[in-house]
Amino acid sequence: MTANINANPLETGADELERYALEECVKRHRFDNRVSVLILPDKRCEMSIKFARLGAQVVVADHPDLQQEIEGRILAAALRDEILFAPCAMPELPEDPQGEPFDIIIVRRGLCAMPYEEARRIVRQLLLKLKIGGKLYISVLGLHSELSEGYAASESSVDQRFAELSPALAEKYGIHEQVCLYTERNLFMLLLEAGASVLRTLTTTYGNVKGVAVRV
Repeated sequence: MTANINANPLETGADELERYALEECVKRHRFDNRVSVLILPDKRCEMSIKFARLGAQVVVADHPDLQQEIEGRILAAALRDEILFAPCAMPELPEDPQGEPFDIIIVRRGLCAMPYEEARRIVRQLLLKLKIGGKLYISVLGLHSELSEGYAASESSVDQRFAELSPALAEKYGIHEQVCLYTERNLFMLLLEAGASVLRTLTTTYGNVKGVAVRV
């Protein structure tokens, strides 16, 4: 459900999870002029720019090798004061980034590239980077998607589910490392076990899984 506001960032092809996060930003901005957002990662800075244009202070966390490219995009968007780059390479998180604790944290990818137990540890750490009442938005690759075709760990329990995709799909999507694929219930339990209060989970048309949780 899209908020009825005059802001182009909500109308530029955002997926459902992204829309929820943008709407939350607008809502918080009505009560607080300084809404802080952490995005991991956002190589093309498209999402970061949307948040910055809604008045948020944004930190983009990504691999140090991408710093020059990302900062170039920030400069081109004339948002150098609104968007900062923080070097990190998952499973490591940025250390004491400006704006912490955050109102909103978005994890676009990265959790699937680690076993379930490690992902749970990372989610716990992310929750600690949120304000009380701050929201965490997570997107993971789905077990009930095309990616499960030929996936060796498809019958394993989630805590043991960590394997490479089939060669054809690894080549198609450029995912050559081992991954953990999630069901919607798996993501719900990951958030719950990490100590979050789960607000919603959903599965997209293509089988990817997304969740929204709050720090309590």
